[in-house]
Amino acid sequence: MTGLRGALATAETKAPYVRRLFHTIADRYDLITRLLSYGRDRRWKARLADLAHPAPGAAALDLACGTGDIAFELARRGARVTGLDLTHRMLQLARGKAGAGAVRFVTGDMTALPFPDDSFDLVTTGYGIRNVPRIEPALAEIRRVLRPGGLLLSLDFDRPSNALVRGVYLGYLTIVGSALGWVLHRDPDTYRYIPESIRRYPGAAGIAAMLRSDGFDDARVIPLLGGLMAINMATRVNSTTPQLPIPN
Repeated sequence: MTGLRGALATAETKAPYVRRLFHTIADRYDLITRLLSYGRDRRWKARLADLAHPAPGAAALDLACGTGDIAFELARRGARVTGLDLTHRMLQLARGKAGAGAVRFVTGDMTALPFPDDSFDLVTTGYGIRNVPRIEPALAEIRRVLRPGGLLLSLDFDRPSNALVRGVYLGYLTIVGSALGWVLHRDPDTYRYIPESIRRYPGAAGIAAMLRSDGFDDARVIPLLGGLMAINMATRVNSTTPQLPIPN
């Protein structure tokens, strides 16, 4: 675990580690998300797409799109969707799925988006913000490419505030992740990355606070699975001036 924790210790070491990790797991990514969520992952992504409620023809960007689940959900609801991921193999798998013709897939980094300002009505991501080397540049890029009044939705593991619940939750993910990593890759650290990344993640409430201070309004948290998972939802303000954090 020392090697994994060392790899996640700084933005400079996390970036290449995450890039290698997702290249390694790409072909088993769908399987792992189903196993770790007990098959609920698709329902959570459908819930996110329902909350997005894109208008017909709305321009949507799905970041860290993986093999395309959220992108396809948005396309089925009438959006014009671009899916972006850093891992080219993920996009190859996405393009091989039914309905892939309705989505444009682009290889790219969500901290340096290859799109002009004010390009999208909607930005979504599943398990994306937690995995970037630094969260602030990713949120700034999302705000930049969203049109004023545009909507952001992010699905991810949450970080329970209760220490006992958090300990049990992270312990479960560590044990199951270690077993799956060994069986599938002969490396238990492969999926122990998930609980280690959650330990360093500010959680859904922390992300909401960051959004409020970085040019977003109506930042809300929709808890899932009793608060072990969550959807962050926020709207880009019409003004370019970032808002001050809203006191609790």
